[in-house]
Order: sequence, then C-alpha cells, then structure tokens
Amino acid sequence: MQICRKESHAQQDHLTARLVVDDDFEVAPVNNRLFGSFVEHLGRCVYTGIYEPDHPTADEHGFRKDVIDLVKELGATTIRYPGGNFVSGYRWEDGIGPKQERPRRLDLAWHSTETNEFGLHEMAEWLEATGGNELMEAVNLGTRGLQEALDLLEYANVPGGTELSERRRANGADKPFDIRMWCLGNEMDGPWQLGHKSAEDYGMLAASVAAGMRQIDPDVELVVCGSSAHGMPTFGKWEQTVLEKTYENVNFVSCHAYYQPFFKEDGTRDMASFLASGVDMDGFIKDVAATIDATKAHLKSAHDVYISFDEWNVWYQGEEPSKTPEGIGNWPVAPRLLEDIYTAADAVVFGDLMITLLKNADRVRAASLAQLVNVIAPIMTEPGGPAWRQTTFHPFSVTARLAKGGTVLEPKLSAGTVDTPRYGEVDGVNAVAVRCADGSLAVFAVNRSLEATAEFEIRLQDGAQPASVEAQTLHDDDLFAANTLYDQNRVTPHANGSAMYDAESGVVRVSLPPVSWTALHIK
Repeated sequence: MQICRKESHAQQDHLTARLVVDDDFEVAPVNNRLFGSFVEHLGRCVYTGIYEPDHPTADEHGFRKDVIDLVKELGATTIRYPGGNFVSGYRWEDGIGPKQERPRRLDLAWHSTETNEFGLHEMAEWLEATGGNELMEAVNLGTRGLQEALDLLEYANVPGGTELSERRRANGADKPFDIRMWCLGNEMDGPWQLGHKSAEDYGMLAASVAAGMRQIDPDVELVVCGSSAHGMPTFGKWEQTVLEKTYENVNFVSCHAYYQPFFKEDGTRDMASFLASGVDMDGFIKDVAATIDATKAHLKSAHDVYISFDEWNVWYQGEEPSKTPEGIGNWPVAPRLLEDIYTAADAVVFGDLMITLLKNADRVRAASLAQLVNVIAPIMTEPGGPAWRQTTFHPFSVTARLAKGGTVLEPKLSAGTVDTPRYGEVDGVNAVAVRCADGSLAVFAVNRSLEATAEFEIRLQDGAQPASVEAQTLHDDDLFAANTLYDQNRVTPHANGSAMYDAESGVVRVSLPPVSWTALHIK
C-alpha cells in the first residue's frame, strides 16, 4: 500500500514523511540470499582482489585475509560465480587440477588473459574461509551447452563413483560441493554477449539444460536469464518467451540493473533522477512479477517462480574506468577495469536500491550486488597494500546486520514529492520497516531531495514502548566526497542525534539531511 501526498513545487526547503508500522501487515520474511554478491573473473576482482598469494596477509591458499575480514563485516551471503559476461566463453575444466598445468586463455568478454590459477576448488575453499557462504554457480550457455553443464554438475555434486566425480576427489575435494543454485547462462538477451541468442533459441536451450540437470540432481534451484536491463528493446517479450518454455523447471528469473547520473545538455549530471533510481528498479521488479504471474496463469501451473536480482549496483558505464583493453596483441592479466570510486551520493542511491529490494521481498528471493572486490565494488584493494571500504559498503553492511532473519512489514508511507527529469514526481523519502529477528524494529530511509531536510515520523504499533532509538546517517555536504586509498574513511555513517521517541504521540521522529541514507534501530 503506497500513499503519496503531492506537493506543488519541485524542490522544497522542507519535506515531511510518515511511515506507519503495523505487524499485522507483512510483505515477506527476509531471505538471506538478498544479501548476495558477485565474483567474476573481471579486472582485479579475483587476482589481487580476493586472491594474492604474495600479499602480506595471504593465507596458505593465497587468499587475502584483510579482504576476508571485510567480506565478513559486509555481511555478504550467496556469491555468484564465475560470471557475468566472462562465463559465456569459460571452460570450467580449465580451472581444476594442478595449477601449473592449467591453460592460459583469452577472455573475450573483457579482452584479458585468464591464467586459471583460481577456479572452482579455490572458490569453494575461499567461501569456507569467509564463513561458509553459499556458492551460486553459472554455466556457460554462450559457447557451450547441455553436455558441458551436465559434466560440471556431475563433477560438483555427485558424491563419487563416476569419472568426473572421482576426478574431483583426486583434485582434493573428497566431498561434493553440493551447489544448490545455478544460473543458466548470463545476459543471453544482450548483443554484446558471446553466443547471444534470441529469446526463442535461448528458451529452448535453457529448457533442455534445466531438464537435464534435474535428471542428475532434482533439487537444484535454477535461474533462467531475464533481461539485462529494464530498457532493453526485447524486455517483456523476452521474459514471456523464455518463461513459457522453461517455467516448470526453473525457480528464478534474473533481473540486472545498473544506475548512474547521466549528463544533461548543460554538461552537469542529472542528480535528481539519479537519486530516484529506486523508482525504476521497483517498476522493473513489478513488470517482471506481472509476467511471471501471467505465465503461471496461462500454463495453469501450481509452480512458483521468483526473481533473482543477481546483478545490481551503481556503475558509471561508458566512462574511463570501464574502457576495456584493445588490440590483438594486448591481452593483460587482471587489468584495472571498472574500478569506479563511489561518492556519498552513490552510497545514498545504493541504500535506496537496498530498500527497494526489501520492499519487494515477496517476489525477490535472491539478489547479488555486482561486484564484491575492486570491480564496481564495496571493497577496494591495492596490490601488496591495504584493503578499504568504499562509501557503498556501509549501507549494505548495516542493512544486512539488522535485516537478516527479519520480516519486511508493508510500507505504509506518505511523503512529500520531488521532481525529476527522468521519472517525474517521486516520493522525496523512501523507507521500509523490518521486524528484526530479535523482535526489535529496523527502519531504513533515504532522503532523495537535493536541497530539503526531511522531517520523518515513524508511527509505532499501539502499545509499543521502545527502550532506545538509535539512528545512524550517511550524508556529506560534498555529494562527491569519496573513500580513497589516501582517505579511506572520508564518508562513513554517523550517529544522528535528532532521533527521539515521543511517548505522548507514539511516534519516533528523526531529521533526514538532503541526499542521505539513515538506519534506525528501535529496541
């Protein structure tokens, strides 16, 4: 239930917003998989990111322990691997066996050389080191197909007694990896994708691969490729065609979305629209959910399919850090690619996207922040040097810590509006409430206004008498302030002293600065 109170002009000096908390109206439990991330063989995500044998903190496997500590602090759960565009040309067997015998290959997706020093076994060992995070494995449906997917599943999940399962055991993994969640290719709707296919052709291939994989392991959870962006020309029709062919044998359809502040005609960035990126993500989710529902009805199915939003982030596509190498003689190993440095404003948008995922927890049962280290990532490293938190690290870590194991409550929100060139009038404040696993209440809120402070009220359930209200806000007067190698803690959340509980009215009040993200913990 979304209630909006419209106001007459674009940006006010003052905004008001009110959220009503009612435990009788739930959206869904928070699935831990909402806090997934993504490790692709792209740039320095793996090499000098999570894996750097010569680093001072490296363990016996070559994993950077400073990065492992930050991944634990971040609260990431499921890790999608090994791509991404990379997977559409990947031969999984290159990454197993003795490292000195593994072949070097051209990676056509990112015009790089892949050494294959890090593969499936290393990823499984790294996940154990991070605390037993779940692996979400992607299969290559770009240059490969059914047989290769079956081989990988047999190698990974069959306990023993066959050539492939015994090869895994000989390679050091006596027990199966028992991978539950599998992506059937990556962004196959995209013309940039190696092996790009039409919806008809991809749907046929994905259906055969899904049925075949279930003959080996009936309980795998399969993610079929949806659209790689809300604005794709084939969006909608793609989902309809693919789901018609695969519906009974898949559990998820994927969504991918990246946001950035585009330039206006006057050369400045459209920050107002950027701050409202969550409006587009919310529309994307609802459009895909409607297609799922229509397909289910058309097929008269009793089966449910959910959304895996397995790539999402702020990404300055087309700008300097995202330019790939060129030339037939130029295939570098682990070049610096997609190393966006995130600002305070980027972190606010990021927090808004997390709120949007939570608000749709009934349809979005898994999500993967793309990516984890160095590549459009919350964690940055320097080869041989330190690791540090980008601005976007903080909304993710705080939200994960408070919301895991909780239940999303229906967002009964009323808010003044702001105008945006791209989305028109939007709520100036976006917010969601989560009943935490311990019974306390978490509320996450963003102020999307560039200029106005928002006075935010949270109406608690009748009879609620909170013992304490804690609020932390991420905001900087300089929207473009960032955390860098030389100033690693420039932008962090700070205690918001305006938060207070008014016992007489039964409301919690807090002031939200312009362009800010706030987490409240009401105990």
